[in-house]
Amino acid sequence: MNIDAKIYVAGHRGMVGSAITRNLKNKGYKNLIFRTSAELDLRNQTAVNAFLEQEKPEYIFLAAAKVGGIMANNTYRADFLYENLMIQNNVIHGAYQHQVKKLMFLGSSCIYPKLAPQPLKEDYLLSGKLEDTNEPYAIAKITGIKMCESYRRQYNCDFISVMPTNLYGPNDSYNLQNSHVLPALIRKFHEAKLAQKEEVEIWGTGTPLREFLHADDLGDACVFLMQNYSGSQHINIGVGNDVSIKELALLIQDVVGHKGHIVFDISKPDGTPRKLMDVSRLHQLGWKHKIELREGIQMVYNDFVKKENVKVW
Repeated sequence: MNIDAKIYVAGHRGMVGSAITRNLKNKGYKNLIFRTSAELDLRNQTAVNAFLEQEKPEYIFLAAAKVGGIMANNTYRADFLYENLMIQNNVIHGAYQHQVKKLMFLGSSCIYPKLAPQPLKEDYLLSGKLEDTNEPYAIAKITGIKMCESYRRQYNCDFISVMPTNLYGPNDSYNLQNSHVLPALIRKFHEAKLAQKEEVEIWGTGTPLREFLHADDLGDACVFLMQNYSGSQHINIGVGNDVSIKELALLIQDVVGHKGHIVFDISKPDGTPRKLMDVSRLHQLGWKHKIELREGIQMVYNDFVKKENVKVW
């Protein structure tokens, strides 16, 4: 990408899109274009085509998506499938029609089978059954990968896909009804500390293993791959190591400063037993994460306190 290239970041106000935007700006890219969801409904094909015709972006980062944690994914199954398919279909097909030079599609580690061998290699895609609680979202993301692959094979479009691991960072959601596990735990422990609660309840057994990547590291990886990678194979983005939910909870509890006990509600679902990404391809391409987990949690807790304007002592 030339420094003056016209770049569209779809989903620029979300955690992923804002991280990509920060990274681009830090690297000197100034010709960036954005639209909020109120200004451009990516589920509307006519609106997307009109936007692409008018703005003619050279590069697209497709980070717009309907996202959420276990509860949201399992409750709003139809919404997650329909809305993500529509967003992807319109932007990817529109990018082909309007001769966009390069597009990056961002997926999720939930595309891999529930019981796939660990760590998760890119080759394990479609090798087994998905985790039921987020199957609709995963199917949408798998479709996005295959769209990029198919448009590359049929039309020679330079469309690439990346699969981030579990993310956390600025502009994350801390809503306990639909947030991911790490921000949900930050809010739970913070509120428990303020209320001087002795117990904090956490869903599941605490044994599932999860990998966590700071959004700013993801943003850097995405820009790096847009500049340095062109291929049909999707690329995993992660850190290459994981922790149990219990270990994560204890770490967040320590960072937040809550002094009570943790209780696990084993009647609630655990989700996939383990999701560790094999990032050897990414490392071979020359990129590695910089922000370690404890440092990252401290950063996002400080951001949470500041952005949410919550009390802290």
